Amino acid sequence: MTSAASILNIAAYRFVALTDLPNWRDNIRAQAEACALKGTVLVAGEGINLCLAGPDANVRGWLGWLRAHEPFAALEVKESRSVEVPFGKLRVKVKPEIIRMNHAAIQPQAGRAPSVDAKTLARWLAQGCDDADRPLAMLDTRNAFEADAGRFRGAIDWRIERFSEFPDALLAHRTELVGKTVVSYCTGGIRCEKAALYMANAGVANVLQLEGGILKYFEQTGGEHFDGECFVFDARATLDATLAPSP
Repeated sequence: MTSAASILNIAAYRFVALTDLPNWRDNIRAQAEACALKGTVLVAGEGINLCLAGPDANVRGWLGWLRAHEPFAALEVKESRSVEVPFGKLRVKVKPEIIRMNHAAIQPQAGRAPSVDAKTLARWLAQGCDDADRPLAMLDTRNAFEADAGRFRGAIDWRIERFSEFPDALLAHRTELVGKTVVSYCTGGIRCEKAALYMANAGVANVLQLEGGILKYFEQTGGEHFDGECFVFDARATLDATLAPSP
């Protein structure tokens, strides 16, 4: 990317118990408007999910304000850059879930799913198994059209059209996962975290989420063992392994 790519894009989520959601919504919107940011922020009783973009100092200033509040102090972000802001407007909404699964028993805010970091996963993929010599099952938890843009080599893709279909897909295909270390993955981590918790709750053994999703994997490994590009829900459409928008 050239130095003209002065817009900072951040993607982040955090499962944390929140109350007084309208107040969070209004304060987050006011601060984002003051910083001239565009994108989407969702808040729910289970946490926050966001994709925002703007000038570097503005984004970092807003992020500093958000992290000054205890529920979001540990918020981790994935960063990428673009020449233009890839969002048309700012949206800040209260939702029942920050990523909809429709299974109230799955509550990530009460405890995270076990995870594997990007560099360890890349090593496992290179050696063909995890450190316990179990074969890997890379499980794509995204929508089918996202997987079509790019996926981990040999990944399982159940061709779901929306994430709320994942639980039924698991029940129909769970025998594919027996005897393997299952690594659920998605764009930035939010869907694969809920998916991992659901699988563990359903009795699937040896389940991990990919920490930070594909975006963090690209950042830390350069995208080895991943074929294609990562679909993102903004005007950039897809990002390559350097986190640059496709031409």
